[in-house]
Amino acid sequence: MSALSRLLHRRPVHRIRWGLERTRAMLDTLGDPHLGPEYVHIGGTNGKGSTAMLAEAALRRSGRITGLYTSPHLCDFSERIRIRGVPADASLLEYCAQAVLSAAEREDATFFESATVLAFETFRRAGCEIVVAEVGLGGRLDATNVVQPRVAVITSVDMDHSDYLGHTLEQIALEKAGILKAGVPGVVGPLEPEPAAVVSARAADLGAPLDVFGRDLAVEHVSIGVDGTRFRYLSDGWANGLQVRTRLVGHHQARNAALSIRSLERFDSGVSRDDVASGMSDAPLPGRFETLTRRGRFWVLDIAHNPAAIKVLADLVNDLPLPSPVVFLVGILGDKPWAAMLDPLLAAASGVVLTVAPSSPEERRWKLEEVVKLTAGRPAEGDPDFGRAMTRARELAGEGTVIVTGSAHTVGDARSLILMDADES
Repeated sequence: MSALSRLLHRRPVHRIRWGLERTRAMLDTLGDPHLGPEYVHIGGTNGKGSTAMLAEAALRRSGRITGLYTSPHLCDFSERIRIRGVPADASLLEYCAQAVLSAAEREDATFFESATVLAFETFRRAGCEIVVAEVGLGGRLDATNVVQPRVAVITSVDMDHSDYLGHTLEQIALEKAGILKAGVPGVVGPLEPEPAAVVSARAADLGAPLDVFGRDLAVEHVSIGVDGTRFRYLSDGWANGLQVRTRLVGHHQARNAALSIRSLERFDSGVSRDDVASGMSDAPLPGRFETLTRRGRFWVLDIAHNPAAIKVLADLVNDLPLPSPVVFLVGILGDKPWAAMLDPLLAAASGVVLTVAPSSPEERRWKLEEVVKLTAGRPAEGDPDFGRAMTRARELAGEGTVIVTGSAHTVGDARSLILMDADES
């Protein structure tokens, strides 16, 4: 077994142990590889992956050697660790894993701690000058929170991972505000008043300048279509604003792009208007309302995995001229509030096929028979066999649209099968 496989299979992916001491001990053993690059650190309930990818795309277009650390991956682990926009080379990951493995074993590190240290070591070996790092879970005690960023971004605060982060928006906001650092500029998306107050108070305590969406930056003239989103970015830093197009779809993606642009302004990165406009127009983001046409069939893949993200997805379905009928293929993890997540999808679709993603952890899978029973009398049916469920959704949609959603596992498994089918056609 390779060092990379041994490193990543030591502990279950979903096992969470709070604290930064193991991460710091591993980094110390390796000579603190995280201290080399400059960082943009991005957290939030939803939107942090989109914001991170857009920021990295603009930085890369400016000529910097960039690193990007995101999670989860859809099809292959290397998607989490990107160098200049490309998943890290397998030989480089294996070389770095050999260095990290013994430290991870000694500290009994979790999967995410090991993956994070591996990312820092890979970025060092690749000579990355700037790294955009996405928080895995929460912020205050997340393994990525060992970095000293040039700017920190909090995209949103919604209910998710309540067992770990708290059962109120204020508690969750306090965890996410843990990535703010003394004197380091922060950029914050639109928040409800209660979490906004928590984040503002934390920033004030730290003396961290805070830019808030809707006050210090904004978007206007937002136009969305199946091919992407166009908008005008406004801030006090860029006179006359900036016209932006991104391949990402939705009003929320215009906000995410605005947060990434403001973070680059605050970073004082030397990124030009042209770098932003061209970088963001080219940046793809698999699994975020990603459209694929294969064999004349239209697919949409979206990793919405909590109630707030599902609502955004349902609103997009109602707003966009998608080929009809629209059928959802849905697989949600059992520890999510899946009943509340299903309601908007059932209301927006002509049909729903419920299933279980093969890559989802067995102990976290929803009990499909309970889900089917709850949806009795509504346009939903279930099949635990993922391949059959995909085929059934395709049959129900005909010449219309199948939207795959519910978790990264569901989207990743479907994406692999769709692309495999295209390769064999």
